[in-house]
Amino acid sequence: MPDLTPQGWLVLALVFLLGLLIGMALMAGGKWKARYREELRKREALEVERSRLESQLKHAEARGIAAHARDGRPVDGGTHTHTPIA
Repeated sequence: MPDLTPQGWLVLALVFLLGLLIGMALMAGGKWKARYREELRKREALEVERSRLESQLKHAEARGIAAHARDGRPVDGGTHTHTPIA
C-alpha cells in the first residue's frame, strides 16, 4: 500500500464520513420505520396473547386441582387408582 500524505488521509476520512452520512440518510427512510413499527405492534400483540393464554392455563390448572380434590384422586397424577363404589 502506498504511503498516504496528510492530505490523502484527510480525503479518505471525508469520503468515509460522506458515506456514513449517506448511509444514515438512506436508513432513516419511511420504509424502515414502518417495518420497525409493524414488528413492534406484532410483538406487543403476541405478548398480550401469551399473557392471556398463561392466565387461562393457570385457571384450568386450578379447576383441575379442585376437581381432583373433590373426587379424592391424587393431584400429582400418581399411580393411585380410584375404584368407584358400586
